[in-house]
Amino acid sequence: MTILITGAAGYVGNQTAKKLVTLGQPVRALVRTPAKAKLRLGSIAEHIDTVQGDVTKPATLAPAMRDVKAVIHTVAIAMEKGGQTYESVNYQGTINVVKAAEAAGVPRFINISQNGARADLPYRFLASKGRAQDYVAASSLQWTALRPSAIFGPQDEFFNSFARLLKLTPIVFPLIGGGVAQFQPVYVHDVVEAVIRCLEDDSTIGAELALGGPETLTLGEIERRIIETLGTWRLLLPVPIALLRPVVRLMQAVLPGSPVSTSLLDLLEAPNTVPDNALVNRFGIEPIPFAGEHIAYLRDNTLSDTLAKFFGNATVN
Repeated sequence: MTILITGAAGYVGNQTAKKLVTLGQPVRALVRTPAKAKLRLGSIAEHIDTVQGDVTKPATLAPAMRDVKAVIHTVAIAMEKGGQTYESVNYQGTINVVKAAEAAGVPRFINISQNGARADLPYRFLASKGRAQDYVAASSLQWTALRPSAIFGPQDEFFNSFARLLKLTPIVFPLIGGGVAQFQPVYVHDVVEAVIRCLEDDSTIGAELALGGPETLTLGEIERRIIETLGTWRLLLPVPIALLRPVVRLMQAVLPGSPVSTSLLDLLEAPNTVPDNALVNRFGIEPIPFAGEHIAYLRDNTLSDTLAKFFGNATVN
């Protein structure tokens, strides 16, 4: 039987698909945009059963669930664009996938949630992910939830956005909110390894497992590491969130691929650290640090790719 990955054209989704294919597992990819999936999946696309569907459209999900033994649900949006909202995609989309899996008799369900997500939080992104996980936990499925901190690696949006912005901001770069927000960046391949371990380990059923890297870093430390990796220099100027908010609103209005939103600015108030790191404590994995050769991929951002991403919302591989 097949393993279905929702959002297989996305970042975590396509990395998980590639790993499962190398392990000889039959994989089905639920994708909204086949062209993006073909680009992201590359040479393994021919080894994957690709089904076009949309988690916000329940009728498109049933065909993808046929003969499926496990669902790895990765679909989520960090920024609202083109009519897609946190509530429609992150929350209701998860409900739709769970209902389709239950109707098809799929036993196993791995939900890629978010570190710190809770239904009662004032941050709509985290609240939508928290409500979604609450629904998963109340379902009849044999579920496991993984809660990663900020994920880094080739194709990531968060850290690559800084590298792209540096291409457009000579001399001075904003130290956002004073650079005090805390993260525990976790490498994408470590997250994928946790997914694989959960599929193989029934003792993870019913567990919510937080995933983080080996270091807690402030946003200022992250910015400095990215600048160092790019071999460049900037004067880091502390800028309060309140002063950045109108600038970000303007970017959202004029840039189809804006790298930031006001809702993401709000998230800087919520610590994104992992006191009980399941990578270490549950799986015995030594997490890869956000440093050195592991973030060398940030150098791959070119000016042309940056312009295509920000002004055209192009898929940059």
